[in-house]
Amino acid sequence: MSLQVSLRKRMESAERHFLLDIAFTSASRRIALFGPSGAGKSLTLRAIAGLLSPDAGRIVLGERVLFDTAARIDVRPQQRRVAYLFQDYALFPHLTVGQNIAFGLATGWRNPGRRQRHPEAERWIDAFGLRQLVGHYPAEISGGQKQRVALARALVARPDIILLDEPFSALDPALRAALRAELRALQASLDVPMVLISHDPEDVEALAEHVLEIRDGRIHAAATNGHARVYAPADARVA
Repeated sequence: MSLQVSLRKRMESAERHFLLDIAFTSASRRIALFGPSGAGKSLTLRAIAGLLSPDAGRIVLGERVLFDTAARIDVRPQQRRVAYLFQDYALFPHLTVGQNIAFGLATGWRNPGRRQRHPEAERWIDAFGLRQLVGHYPAEISGGQKQRVALARALVARPDIILLDEPFSALDPALRAALRAELRALQASLDVPMVLISHDPEDVEALAEHVLEIRDGRIHAAATNGHARVYAPADARVA
């Protein structure tokens, strides 16, 4: 499934004037947006998810147009079939692992019941080896387990793509390396494209097939097929 992104967004504040001007097309299943803090990586991810409305541009996922200023298309976030994983995984602390995973399947305002079972949730509980943890709360499980719960909750909704926003940024080096390896193993077993943002070259080298280096709101360079450390100027509009 290809991802086409072309967007412009001007951000104005008393302290800073910033222009995000990004354009790329990729058919890779593992894309990384790499660059320093403040480069525009998170803004790009938020635009893909529908949490930020560009001033102009077009975003196409597979055959579906998610955003197009010329055609006046702006699909609501809930209808984009895009899963967004935040830095801290955003698990609900008052819900068990099982309830967190099944949350996206619940209708209305009620949380899933502790004893409630749903085939789709059960599938991912078993796939990620979480069967022994379904009754635990987020505070009672490890960082790697939280990551698996967050991914399972995202996949329950059958998204077309998963966006990961600096998933290891708050972790110490040892845990970061362990979770990076675990996510890489999960990537190999999943049939869902992922877009990762990071400022750490080791994250990029371990997890990405197509790397886009972003600096000052623009794509500075690109690399593919594991050459994450070798950035050569490229036309970022072509995969």
